[in-house]
Amino acid sequence: MRLSNSQRQFLLQAATEYAKHINQAADYLATRGLSVDEARMFHLGVVDNPYPGHEGYKGKLVIPYITPSGVVDLRFRSIRGEDPKYIGLPGAKTTMFNAQVVLTANGYICVTEGEIDCITVAAKTGHPAIGIPGANNWKPYYTKILDDFDTVIVLADGDSPGLEFGKKISRELGNVNIIQMPEGHDVNSIVLQEGAGWLDERIRKCFIR
Repeated sequence: MRLSNSQRQFLLQAATEYAKHINQAADYLATRGLSVDEARMFHLGVVDNPYPGHEGYKGKLVIPYITPSGVVDLRFRSIRGEDPKYIGLPGAKTTMFNAQVVLTANGYICVTEGEIDCITVAAKTGHPAIGIPGANNWKPYYTKILDDFDTVIVLADGDSPGLEFGKKISRELGNVNIIQMPEGHDVNSIVLQEGAGWLDERIRKCFIR
């Protein structure tokens, strides 16, 4: 469903307001090895003064989905241990996180499962990355978006669904390299444990010959 101009404006205004309060998530971000400044690179925020309809998200981390046409969605993540961890806006359809990097990446791009992993790749290694919010949320049209890249590097979680996620993408694209994280790890947790150099080295091996 295409958003109206007023809907886009509402999402932009909400994201801008929530971004002012990102300091409230400093402790949570630290547990993920991320700084407030790194969170600001992706316009993350915290719901402090909820916009209409967002009252149930108060105190949650806000993850804006930004495309070249503006803010198209907001996702919310608990930062104090509440369940569920992630909540989306009613009726929102999942899309690609950090999609605008597709226009600036040169030759290769990384694909992660989830926004925090995507932010970790971009902030800690500088490699261009997009995030898919869950292995089951790959859309067929993503294939057309990524087909022009020489190399698509799938950074798969260290479990069976993660490997299947990578294989699914490789069946649709002929330019895929799969880097599966060690068992039980995702991108963020392995960078926390081993450092960004561990990931950077493996990514570079995919496109440096």
